[in-house]
Amino acid sequence: MRIAMIGTGYVGLVSGACFADFGHDVTCVDKDEKKIAALHRGEIPIYEPGLDELVATNVKAKRLDFTTDLSKPVAAADAVFIAVGTPSRRGDGHADLSYVYAAAREIAQSLSGFTVVVTKSTVPVGTGDEVERIIRETNPLADVVVASNPEFLREGAAIRDFKFPDRVVVGTSDERGRKVMGDIYRPLSLNQAPLMFTERRTAEMIKYAANAFLATKITFINEIADLSEKVGANVQEVARGIGLDNRIGTKFLHAGPGFGGSCFPKDTKALIKIAQDYDVSLRIVESVLAVNENRKRAMARKVSQALGGSLRGKTIAVLGLTFKPDTDDMRDAPSIPLVTGLLDMGARVKAFDPVGMEQAKGELPSITYCEDAYACAQGADAIVIVTEWVQFRALDLDRLKATMTQPVVVDLRNIYRPEDMQAAGFVYESIGRSSVQG
Repeated sequence: MRIAMIGTGYVGLVSGACFADFGHDVTCVDKDEKKIAALHRGEIPIYEPGLDELVATNVKAKRLDFTTDLSKPVAAADAVFIAVGTPSRRGDGHADLSYVYAAAREIAQSLSGFTVVVTKSTVPVGTGDEVERIIRETNPLADVVVASNPEFLREGAAIRDFKFPDRVVVGTSDERGRKVMGDIYRPLSLNQAPLMFTERRTAEMIKYAANAFLATKITFINEIADLSEKVGANVQEVARGIGLDNRIGTKFLHAGPGFGGSCFPKDTKALIKIAQDYDVSLRIVESVLAVNENRKRAMARKVSQALGGSLRGKTIAVLGLTFKPDTDDMRDAPSIPLVTGLLDMGARVKAFDPVGMEQAKGELPSITYCEDAYACAQGADAIVIVTEWVQFRALDLDRLKATMTQPVVVDLRNIYRPEDMQAAGFVYESIGRSSVQG
């Protein structure tokens, strides 16, 4: 199959590289000339484990190419995927669809022969209808089917998620469109991946509903963690105890500083706005978003309490800045309101992240960035573990303690066992578990 992928951001680049690895001929298109030039040099603009090797392999095999010229790859394509950004619109929280609609107009002008145009971007219900209207208005002679194919990729595990998906959702009722999409995903058949065909609007709704539900699980266990701290329970054991019930499941029941990233905050906001437009109240989702925003800021107060209630003149070492491990993504990362809160309370902040510091400098310019965890801890009154990078899971506790001003650790990811931290002589605070004094 010949595929044009419009957009070389996270979704577009990962999807394009994986489709090429399936054996399809893929051209990824982006207006950013510097990004395309970098990709031609083999430089990957995002951090995703294994992506650089996957891109290099398929470029070498001549199955994957990059260009700023949309017209030729679209004219030759069996399917054109729209994978451009849909950020939250300033002022009202709706998804900004301007990039999607601009792509649809450009695509329409270059279509040749029967083509399936697929929205891969996360878009509100009804967006596919508008994309189809734009294409037919721009090019009334186009032989086109517009389908929805939402992505369900986890940053840090995106390649495996693409190749071994829980499900592939395709929104189209057109038989020709179903055949093309079935052919594109046929290489997954040996893995018995469920290919689920629905109406287009249903596919668009599935994406938002899935993300809202996962965000709800995270927020639920975070609130249970707060209660566990008060009553003397261990939230990790609570999560395991409820997660072993297969009606609930163990995933997304890890208490922490709140969810962030490119999807959950943006998509929960957009779903709430969609519901408001249709005069439907999503009270659970509204509460999830509000609780999560409050929680991220509250983490700074947790650090203050661990140091006796005042951070004025104190030095805080922050380990981990990205919203999760194995990515350099800083979008809506819990570290941002945490660090801002620490600074507002008068603290000096040092930070280290294995791959995210260049991205973080744009969001947090007024802190000190360090070369490793131990340099970060030197002279600190407290260490705050914000992202559960594997590099932070077996730190030399004696070495840390020897360089710190005070042996205080606030573990927002519950990486360490309280008894081990107590034995090492630390004052240790975690999420949903009892505090310990070294």
